[in-house]
Amino acid sequence: MKLAIPDQVLLQMEKPARYIGRETNMVKKDPKDVDIRFAFCFPDVYEVGMSCLAVQILYFFLNRREDTYCERAFAPWVDLEQYMVKEKIPCFTLETQSSLKDFDFVGFTLQYELCYTNLINMLEMSGISAWASERTEDDPIILCGGSCAYNPEPLAEFVDVFYLGEGEVLYDQMLDRYKEYKKMGKTKAEYLESLLDWDGLYIPKYYDVTYHEDGTIQSFTPNHPKARPILKKVIVKDMDQVFYPEKQLVPLMDVIHNRVTLELFRGCIRGCRFCQAGFVYRPVREKKVDTLLRQAKSLVDTSGHEEISLISLATSDFTCFSDLADGLLNEFSKDAVSLSLPSLRIDAFSLDLMQRIQEVRKSSLTFAAEAGTQRLRNVINKNLTEEMILNGCKLAFDGGWNKVKLYFMLGLPTETEEDLKGIGALADKIVDQYFEIPKEERPRPVTVTASASCFVPKPFTPFQWDAQETYESFGEKAKIAKHSVTRKQVRFTYHNTKMSSLEGVMARGDRKVAKLLYRAWELGCRYDSWSDLFLWDKWEQAFAETGLTIAFYANRVRPYDEILPWDHISVGVSRRFLMEEREKALRAECTPNCREHCSNCGAKSFGGGVCFENVSV
Repeated sequence: MKLAIPDQVLLQMEKPARYIGRETNMVKKDPKDVDIRFAFCFPDVYEVGMSCLAVQILYFFLNRREDTYCERAFAPWVDLEQYMVKEKIPCFTLETQSSLKDFDFVGFTLQYELCYTNLINMLEMSGISAWASERTEDDPIILCGGSCAYNPEPLAEFVDVFYLGEGEVLYDQMLDRYKEYKKMGKTKAEYLESLLDWDGLYIPKYYDVTYHEDGTIQSFTPNHPKARPILKKVIVKDMDQVFYPEKQLVPLMDVIHNRVTLELFRGCIRGCRFCQAGFVYRPVREKKVDTLLRQAKSLVDTSGHEEISLISLATSDFTCFSDLADGLLNEFSKDAVSLSLPSLRIDAFSLDLMQRIQEVRKSSLTFAAEAGTQRLRNVINKNLTEEMILNGCKLAFDGGWNKVKLYFMLGLPTETEEDLKGIGALADKIVDQYFEIPKEERPRPVTVTASASCFVPKPFTPFQWDAQETYESFGEKAKIAKHSVTRKQVRFTYHNTKMSSLEGVMARGDRKVAKLLYRAWELGCRYDSWSDLFLWDKWEQAFAETGLTIAFYANRVRPYDEILPWDHISVGVSRRFLMEEREKALRAECTPNCREHCSNCGAKSFGGGVCFENVSV
């Protein structure tokens, strides 16, 4: 296979392995032997994309079809992009080094709003107009899925189809239909029209939007008789039977997560009011322990990885977590294969499990406290007390840990100065907890890292109507939190405030945001999620030239009767429930988790998951 980039050029790049493919377990097919070519694109650099579970699952899911060849493409890093633009080399796939323009489908997974300019860039570099209205019969069908697709409107002018839900449900039917229509000589337009047969597929051109004079949405209406007024996401109901790859792609270079990824369940029982994933992925659907142990063994055997990462929104909520952990440790610890646990709920932590994991390989522990005071934790429905946090840290310290990471948020609804000062106070108390251990039993110094992100109101959460702080306000709040830290063992960091403001615009944007995105891309904006490449002055210019403002999209409270850009999409959780949750938040009242009590959020309409696990509803 001839590489799209000459060897002598690749050798001058920062990381040549990003562009050559040839990884262990890469699928090899002859494009001439398949009916459908699918370019699966991740609009960020290779190391980030190859750490995304959706890439691993859908790559092998699509390639299990003999009639389909799914290849991968990632955004070129800035050093190579300069060369590609100069030499007019299009974005290409790793498997065959083919231009994106050569494919039937070009699909993007949207995991983060600040990747949107990279999507535009990848299309334009490939000779594919970013604007859907300008593309022809010779262009691929542009498809988007992932968590950001639940508000598709900022990209609606660029994308042909948005897939709402879990990819294993409809892709086979979509590709079968495409193959059938292709053989019959039907047009791309006829194919897109046929997709109106199914829920979970949003095709923007079949919907019209009008606006009030103040810029808010006046109407959102279908313009085709088959287009559904409300589109419902699609979900997998049986996680034990659904496809999961027996092997993973193993990169030839270090990536963000170089390890086996084991998905325990989808959904979350907790209902944290800021968390979009916790609502859009409901209901909870678990795998059986036997299924997970079998998948783990296959993935370790075929990858050579020495670490297994247990992935889900709240790992310790897995009902058979202890049995699974025992099974994994018994199977793999003798081979020095360790377990990696994401952020845990401290109230569900096991000292015995901590000690057993530490025997293999030590790492820092991460706890999601989110807020510095009990009142604010109640507002966001964290269902976590300070006593639980401190007891959990004591267990960690007794188990031999000396490094703790704490996640907080700045700018949460109803936040006060007392809440901000509570971040430092809580971190200091955790350090004090460590020093209660006898000196001879704590040979290493303790380190507590308090990391604060900036609150971004997201669609399909109880806070979707709330205002986001300005970036100037975020900065002032960060100073208050930082100054509240008194112990030298505590390190406080916070996220780029201007990036968070831009994320707030994208998260709740409407179709008019497309012109902002395109103008920012024209001005050179790429990799907006990378602080060293983030061009705030260019974004300010793009806002000024397009007449759009951060204040309108991010910094205002939206009334309950306003039409939101995503109101034509249903994730199962009802608008009524989200409104009730917001009112409870304003009263600092908590809602029990889904296993304690069903609050009738609406997700049981899917007919599966925790809503039907012997729970009184």
